[in-house]
Amino acid sequence: MSREHEWVDEEAGPVVRPYAVARGRTKSASSEVDLLAIVVSTGLPAPSKAELGAQHRRLLACVAGQSRPVVEVAADLGLPVGVVRVLLGDLLEHGLVTVRPPRDKAATPTESLLREVINGLRAL
Repeated sequence: MSREHEWVDEEAGPVVRPYAVARGRTKSASSEVDLLAIVVSTGLPAPSKAELGAQHRRLLACVAGQSRPVVEVAADLGLPVGVVRVLLGDLLEHGLVTVRPPRDKAATPTESLLREVINGLRAL
């Protein structure tokens, strides 16, 4: 079966099970890959020693040119977050992505500020 046709149908799901995609690994090679971490492609070519599968390439395409949280990438790819974290660890190890920790909670806007913004927008 070609890599383009990974899905049997909508109900059957992926032909290859998640543990196989991650080569049986359950932990990321990097502790930097938090669920809310922000990921972006470095744009560098893959080193010759890198063993990248179809899912690695899909993941790279998903983050090419844009910063995205790990959970959003997982949702877009239709893969479990744990599998995406393992794959991102591989890509990080080869220098193909960078990972930023999630924004500090203190840097996020408060609920009262968000309500003021919403009320201001409604007033327009």
